[in-house]
Amino acid sequence: MRRIELEIEALSHSMTQSHNYAVVLGEKKGKRRLPIVIGSFEAQAIAVALEQMTPNRPLTHDLFKSALDTFDIKMKEVVINNLLDGIFYARLVCLKDGELFEIDSRTSDAIAMAVRFSCPIFTYDFILEAAGVILDDQEGGGFAPIPVSTNLDEGTLESWPVDALQTRLQEVLEAEDYEMAAKIRDELKRREAKD
Repeated sequence: MRRIELEIEALSHSMTQSHNYAVVLGEKKGKRRLPIVIGSFEAQAIAVALEQMTPNRPLTHDLFKSALDTFDIKMKEVVINNLLDGIFYARLVCLKDGELFEIDSRTSDAIAMAVRFSCPIFTYDFILEAAGVILDDQEGGGFAPIPVSTNLDEGTLESWPVDALQTRLQEVLEAEDYEMAAKIRDELKRREAKD
């Protein structure tokens, strides 16, 4: 089985399951994306670490990292090692005193820990074949999103009402246009900060 390194590309509301989120992992050397539905608490844990925010009290993942650090256990990598009945499985690969050992984990928790330890995330080719999506290449590198309706362009984000922006955000996420989704998300956050 060929191992493939992934990186976090997006974190957004899930289109398929309300009150859940999706973390989108992308191949470091390829164009496949692996969307994984996660809970809101895990999404928050990932977002807090990605944004390098420091909560007043440690979150569960911060506590676990602190415990591992205290006992001089290093997290070497995360491996998303299986997909059964639509459920992803993961392992934390840790190192202590030169000995490798693995800890079973929910995939969302494993990703939250990988962000905190700045360690790589891997999966296997058969998982990407089964659950991955592919975006087409575009000139100059990058990826071409699947086209969506063009009733809202980048230059007018400030003039649209919040409900229209939220609807548009759902459309671009469905179309996997993560660049536009990030711009809309940033505009929504800017407005929330004003309130």
